Amino acid sequence: MRGRDPETGEYYGPSRTQQREGALEVRDLAEKLVALPAAQLARLPIPEDLMPHIVETQRITSHIAHKRQLQYLAKQMRREDDAALEAIRDAMDEGGEAARRETALLHRAEHWRDRLLADGDAALADLLEEHPQADRQRLRTLARNAAEERAKNKPPRAFRELFRELREVLAAEPEAGMENGE
Repeated sequence: MRGRDPETGEYYGPSRTQQREGALEVRDLAEKLVALPAAQLARLPIPEDLMPHIVETQRITSHIAHKRQLQYLAKQMRREDDAALEAIRDAMDEGGEAARRETALLHRAEHWRDRLLADGDAALADLLEEHPQADRQRLRTLARNAAEERAKNKPPRAFRELFRELREVLAAEPEAGMENGE
């Protein structure tokens, strides 16, 4: 028996049922991780010590050996703190908060890119007012190059580079731009 608090009569720790449910949840998460391709695994906040176990489990094809390795992976995952496992779950969940924030960031970057290409220096002034840490000259050059590419029907190299730069600028201040719904 786990023991009870003599004063309140409550149990000291979680029951065996709660422990088993927690272990099964971690095993389910391990199964989902093993099913993901390497590119998706790289985007998840997986601790470095778990990656070799995940790769090894993916490599094994024999049914029983795979099942045994999956159990071992789940055991290693249970040793991680709850915050790390919750971060993995949230990143995997399409409707998770992290996914929503990332999608909103991408939409804001697209919005600013379109404004920079359409309005030029006026949009750049607005962007720099909200994000003073941004590199004015680099953004102006990228916007000009992207507009020239578009006019000449060239591949969108500067267009993509402008997007990446804007995403970095907007990610540097996560709360900026949220008030205006941008």
